[in-house]
Amino acid sequence: MRAVQIAQRAEDLARATAFYTELLGTPPVASFDPPGLVFFDLEGQRLLLERGAPSALHYFLVDDIEATVSRLRATGTPVESEPHIIFTHRNDTLGPDGTDEVQAFVRDTEGNLVGLVQHRPCQPTVGTTTDE
Repeated sequence: MRAVQIAQRAEDLARATAFYTELLGTPPVASFDPPGLVFFDLEGQRLLLERGAPSALHYFLVDDIEATVSRLRATGTPVESEPHIIFTHRNDTLGPDGTDEVQAFVRDTEGNLVGLVQHRPCQPTVGTTTDE
């Protein structure tokens, strides 16, 4: 089983569509107004923007979290939390083994919290050495 669609509240569909087009780097694949639905394709999973949907917290995997936060900040997106390490993956249960999970949080145009995630090679701990 896999998730096929996630719905997100969007009171102003045009404004929310512009935000998610910028964030995702791709335009929507379908829009229906009425009734007020906008669909994005996330590699086979649909993100649905809908006026009547509840707010949901999405986490999007990005290649460069600092660049993504900077790009969004430049467009006026509120940054709720700067990039920071959440935890280190010691196995591949939740992410690539040997990586730090870095997260940041922004607010979309509709007030929904959006998580950004990057997996980076682990940073050495201060005072440790590595064998070559």
